[in-house]
Formats: sequence, C-alpha cells, structure tokens
Amino acid sequence: MAVPTDRDHASVVALVECTLVELTHEAVGAVFVDHQVGRSTRTQYVAGDDVGEQFQKRHFDDRLGWHETTIPRRTVRDELITQLTQSPSTSAERSGEGATSEPDTFVVKPVRELRTP
Repeated sequence: MAVPTDRDHASVVALVECTLVELTHEAVGAVFVDHQVGRSTRTQYVAGDDVGEQFQKRHFDDRLGWHETTIPRRTVRDELITQLTQSPSTSAERSGEGATSEPDTFVVKPVRELRTP
C-alpha cells in the first residue's frame, strides 16, 4: 500500500501499534520501501523474540547493500511512525532532489516472502 501521508498522527500510531502486535504474534514482517530519485531503500522489521520486545531490522540500500541489527520495540515503533508520517516532498527536499514518481510503500507480509540478503 502507498504510505498514507494524509492521515492524522493518531491513526498512524494506531496502524503502527496494530502492526507491532501482528509482528509479535504471527510469522509476518513489516516492510517500508522509500523511493527517491535514482535510488531506493528497503527496511524490514521481523520479531526477534516471542514476547515482542526485540526485533530484527534488515535495511537494504541500493548503493550500500544489506545491514541487519537487533533493535528494541520502542525503536521500531518510533521509526515506523516517523517513516509513515514523513511526506514524500519532505524526503525529496531533504535530499535536494525532485519528487519521485513512485510512492513510498508499507506492507505486512509473511516472513517467507521477504527479500533477504
């Protein structure tokens, strides 16, 4: 799904909280893809334990490749809220580039379907 940048903060927080519950209780991962002119990044979040306090963060950058780390739930929550509330124009302005034609996307899907290094 395209990132819902027109949503109010409370609805984005609710979406992130529901996502975290699903990540903890189901064999699914959350994927955020950020498209910028000439490059894209993909960040995946997968539960690292069965209580939902630790998550594997897998980050892929077209230029730098894969990087994987373990992060706490609070960090996942904060990162997802930031990513989902950031407008596409803000990301383009920060990088000094024009807007890209592809929207950023966010999806929750089975772990077996996630791209891996």
